[in-house]
Amino acid sequence: MTAARPALSAALDGCTIVIAVDRRSLELAAALERHGATVRHAPALTIVPHIDDDALIARTRELIALPPDVVVATTGVGFRGWMEAADEAGLLDDLHAALAGAQIVARGPKARGAIQQAGLTADWVAESETSAELGEYLLAEGVSSRRIAVQHHGSGADGLDELFETAGADVVSLTVYRWGPPPDAVAVRRSVATTAQGEVDAVLFTSAPGAAEWLAAASREGILDDIVALTQTGRVLMAAVGPITAGPLVDVGIAPLVAERGRLGSLVRAVVTHFGGGHAASLPTTAGRLELRSSGAVLDGVHVPLSRTGADVLAALFEAGGGVVSRQRLQGALPRSGENTHAVEMAVARVREALGVPALIKTVVKRGYRLDVLDPAEASA
Repeated sequence: MTAARPALSAALDGCTIVIAVDRRSLELAAALERHGATVRHAPALTIVPHIDDDALIARTRELIALPPDVVVATTGVGFRGWMEAADEAGLLDDLHAALAGAQIVARGPKARGAIQQAGLTADWVAESETSAELGEYLLAEGVSSRRIAVQHHGSGADGLDELFETAGADVVSLTVYRWGPPPDAVAVRRSVATTAQGEVDAVLFTSAPGAAEWLAAASREGILDDIVALTQTGRVLMAAVGPITAGPLVDVGIAPLVAERGRLGSLVRAVVTHFGGGHAASLPTTAGRLELRSSGAVLDGVHVPLSRTGADVLAALFEAGGGVVSRQRLQGALPRSGENTHAVEMAVARVREALGVPALIKTVVKRGYRLDVLDPAEASA
């Protein structure tokens, strides 16, 4: 039996994080859990490899027979899959020999890493991680009469084949994998619904197609606007492994957290720093800094678990920013409370007890309740 890895920090205590990732999802989940997160898997797409694709092997044999002048690697998983396919077919040594004299260019750090892992060297890497920059670079160098092997990503054509062919190049196109349907469509629908209901603290993405499909699932459920609104108030964090992955999020009005470098480790560090470094939405109160979590709150640096009802009640008070919240408004956060105002009083009492600072939630006679929030002068003192 494998021993559990020790916790690295409590930065993500109380955080529920959805990872809309297929490849390396277990690795990402383990890294988040070591900082206290509860992880839910909801990959919006599946990577379908073409390991047994006759067309890929045929293109590989063509390159061995007539080696390329330039090799374009657009994704790490795709380039790695190509090497694996060649190995399965007994062609890896011949392919390495064919690529030894080629100029190898990468669309980003993940592609460069896969090139290095294969025992090859990337001669140039696109800083923006875009096919457009890569294409501009090679056109500026000149591609006329050069033989160019282009490994494509799973979302299909990126325009590079046509761009190089128009400029006079001999292009060999390689599709190593494609995007397929989610492994569990119900899990995806559940993840967008719970995110819209405030039961998720963050959603992580590692590919633009995956991000676009997860957002499309939210749109089909009619709750995309609710999710966007939660991100704008800071209740939900959307995080992307790089600027390309962030694109679909930006397009719908979300300002995602983008990892500094396109690697899973950087993504985890960025999320940990966000929640553990005081960057999450907060209020200065008489009991210390208050942050919301899907499962409760963090008060003065300590995670306080709350029931679902308690978390909803505190969220309503938090959103008011110290303003008065009526009993009727709080009643809406209580399931099956009907017209029973006593249920509101009991719910508030339980939250006070859990927080351990009863005076943090003030009763405003005949009006409702409010959080005891410091004014700006007191908060900065």
